Amino acid sequence: MKSGATGKTGVLLVNLGTPDSPSVPHVRKYLREFLLDKRVLDIAAPSRYMLVNGVIAPFRAPKSAKIYAQLWTERGSPLLFHGLDLQRLVQERLGKDYHVAFGMRYQSPSIENALKELQEKVVDRIVVLPLFPQYASASTGSVQEKVMEIVSKWEVIPDLKFISTFCNHPGFIGTFAEIARAHMAKREYDHVVFSYHGLPERQILKASTKGYCQLGACCNTYHSRNRYCYRAQCFETSRQLAKALNIPEDKYTVSFQSRLGKDPWLQPYTDFILKDLAAAGVKSVLAFSPAFVADCLETTIEVGKEFKEEFEAAGGEHWQLVESLNTHPLWIDAVTQMVQEA
Repeated sequence: MKSGATGKTGVLLVNLGTPDSPSVPHVRKYLREFLLDKRVLDIAAPSRYMLVNGVIAPFRAPKSAKIYAQLWTERGSPLLFHGLDLQRLVQERLGKDYHVAFGMRYQSPSIENALKELQEKVVDRIVVLPLFPQYASASTGSVQEKVMEIVSKWEVIPDLKFISTFCNHPGFIGTFAEIARAHMAKREYDHVVFSYHGLPERQILKASTKGYCQLGACCNTYHSRNRYCYRAQCFETSRQLAKALNIPEDKYTVSFQSRLGKDPWLQPYTDFILKDLAAAGVKSVLAFSPAFVADCLETTIEVGKEFKEEFEAAGGEHWQLVESLNTHPLWIDAVTQMVQEA
């Protein structure tokens, strides 16, 4: 809180979103809202509308619904209940001078309702924490735009503070490292894979300052010129995790998953890397998915199940996912610290 500030501080935690159920209609509705966001699918509006409504949503929804059904629990979507649990625990930790709300960028609970909750509490200031460690226009940027769009219509606009990236925050790194140590204590791993959600290369280049980005060695260090480059932040997170876990540089690989369409996305692709590792004689891999702070389809199913099956089919023997941060006590400490620092 600012020196001399009075009143209550609002905290808005935001994650990406999830269908209301694993049914095809709900998954189709979610995909439409998500992919019609101009920051996510950054093509001309008419083309985006036709592609999403005419091709992607109708044909992808049935397949995605089956995958979501594998993920669903008695409490529903893990991304949702982990978010609500995080909200409750951070609220307990911060105490009565704060009011913590949780919203999703797409679907429910909405950012609009979460902000309305904070408005009704008459908070003096709002700290917005998009739960994406690495900044990207399609994730953090979209949340920021939505928040500003909503708050701009209020008669009284409180102070706003956005936490735009925490890719190398000690609490974030420390929590992931602590979870990984439990697996590393049980066995030795030949190699470590840090797999991040992919983005089209064009989005990385568009965000580059004065053409600095070369999609290469420019990400070998992290500094002011590439602070908001998603790719640079992924490499920075990986370096910090490797340092925390004493993993030599030649024993880990940074890769990208979840690409869509034919345009080039960030490389190397994780599904290619795991086959290359198996072909090179690597038998055991410890896999991280550090673009996510809560387990979801991309961690549990894609990295934890599908990549495991592909690695073993290619000749590997053991593929272990490092679970996400979810509500680990160290992660609660880290979120609390980030809010207080803001």
